[in-house]
Amino acid sequence: MGIQKTFAELSAGDEGVIAGFSLATPAYRKKLLAMGMTPGTPFKVVRKAPLGDPMEIQIRGYLVSLRKQEAAVIEISEETELKTNGTAS
Repeated sequence: MGIQKTFAELSAGDEGVIAGFSLATPAYRKKLLAMGMTPGTPFKVVRKAPLGDPMEIQIRGYLVSLRKQEAAVIEISEETELKTNGTAS
């Protein structure tokens, strides 16, 4: 099982899996699900703005930008063995 992290802790090149949603309104949760951010879906952080807001992730073959506040409700699990920047530690 992977280690629980937040989007704020991830850097460009990091990969993870959507684990669920916390504190999301039903409408916002529905929007995230419609964008393909379903639990169990892998993603990759493509890049982050200099101050960390927004960040761009690749999920299900497309790119999506999320602001810190938007990303804060998404629970993530980093892939097993801390797969970071293409290397396993």
